[in-house]
Amino acid sequence: MWLAPKRNINNIAGLQVFNILRFVTFLIISIVFTKIGLSKEQIGLFEISVFMASFATFFWVTGLIQSFLSLFRKNKTFGGQQDSNFSKSPEIFNIFVLLLIFSVIVFFIGLAVQNNFSVFGIKGEAPLLTVTLWYIFLSSPACLVEYIYMVQNKSGNTLSYAYITYTLQLVAVLTPVLLGYNIVWALRGLVLVSIVRNIWLLTLIYNYAEIKLSFSYMKEILYLATPLIFSTLISGSAQYIDGLVVSIHYSADGFAIFRYGAKELPFVVMLAAGLSSAMLTEFSTKEKVLESLDVLKRKSLRIMHSMYPLTIVMLLFAKPLYHFVFNEEFTRSADVFVVYLLAIASRLIFPHTILIGLKKTRTILYVSIIEVVVNIFLSLWFVKVYGVTGVAVATIITYFLSKIILVAYNYFKLGIKPKKYIPLKWYIFYSSVLLILFILIDHQIIVI
Repeated sequence: MWLAPKRNINNIAGLQVFNILRFVTFLIISIVFTKIGLSKEQIGLFEISVFMASFATFFWVTGLIQSFLSLFRKNKTFGGQQDSNFSKSPEIFNIFVLLLIFSVIVFFIGLAVQNNFSVFGIKGEAPLLTVTLWYIFLSSPACLVEYIYMVQNKSGNTLSYAYITYTLQLVAVLTPVLLGYNIVWALRGLVLVSIVRNIWLLTLIYNYAEIKLSFSYMKEILYLATPLIFSTLISGSAQYIDGLVVSIHYSADGFAIFRYGAKELPFVVMLAAGLSSAMLTEFSTKEKVLESLDVLKRKSLRIMHSMYPLTIVMLLFAKPLYHFVFNEEFTRSADVFVVYLLAIASRLIFPHTILIGLKKTRTILYVSIIEVVVNIFLSLWFVKVYGVTGVAVATIITYFLSKIILVAYNYFKLGIKPKKYIPLKWYIFYSSVLLILFILIDHQIIVI
């Protein structure tokens, strides 16, 4: 897909390829860390820093960006006064300001609490915590770059940006470690790349943004984003809470093993997120809804045809693959990983995309609250039966349940039938095959 000529890349494919390249970059970093013999303690320190940065930002960055996409060129403040894709947009400048404000707030909160914050015995003004704060501060606004290209219909530029910055990230992170420097220098490499991305962002602000501060538009964004921010925080909290618990109760090497296993198949997550984000701008009018539902159905089916077979292969060969890609010490991570592979059944249906596009974000918030309550209940129940993997099983069930609730809401409240945007026959077939294979492997009827 990403090898196609730039002129053939649309907004959906551009974001999907960008997300895939991000995953591939961090995967290569993880593999190199294990292959050069870096200790699990050092790997754990790198992983906890990236983890903390994501935990501190994922919910509000997601909420603000999705609201910006949903309101772009169809908001009350600016209306349709910028109809041309080539005109400068005040929306871009104002979402940049909001991201910057949130980044500053999180940065200073981190400064305030770091003296009372400890990770694996590292406390106070430790380089690990300081560099992580700078990474948080600089990386969050830079997330806007690919979305500016998207709303300007310049997805080919998204690929150029991805190739350049992720290649630079590989070099900046791996070079210090290969030269024998401490892992903190790898984190400083992430900060360096974030600086480059912010410089890139400022050039886009200059080219595409109208410098026009509007508190009215910011209020629109925040009104729509607030439920999304809280729903993303609540629904996404399960894996982060699990990670925090592990970091408290285990040493750095134990955390590294957990982090290497507690992952969904990243290609699924990246492709689904790219499709969902790109479709948010399509639900602008009632006339476009039916057309957009059909596009969502066709694009999701295309992902299913590629990702379900890949997921099945990964399910069959997870343990030997973990041993080959990483090393024997990380084979235990595969036990957790095979459970998370089942998340594909919830990732590749998109009732939430429709609701966000139609600006019904409070419904998503309410379902997210139900989701986290059910997840806690099931986790406490399943952990007694299945041990640590029971927590993963609870999370997968909860993910699926929340999507079913949203599908039901769309049907009963909005009159949107599931078959309008879900390729039901293929979805049921693929999901059934995956579940049956998982049960057979779990009961050791199939052994690889």
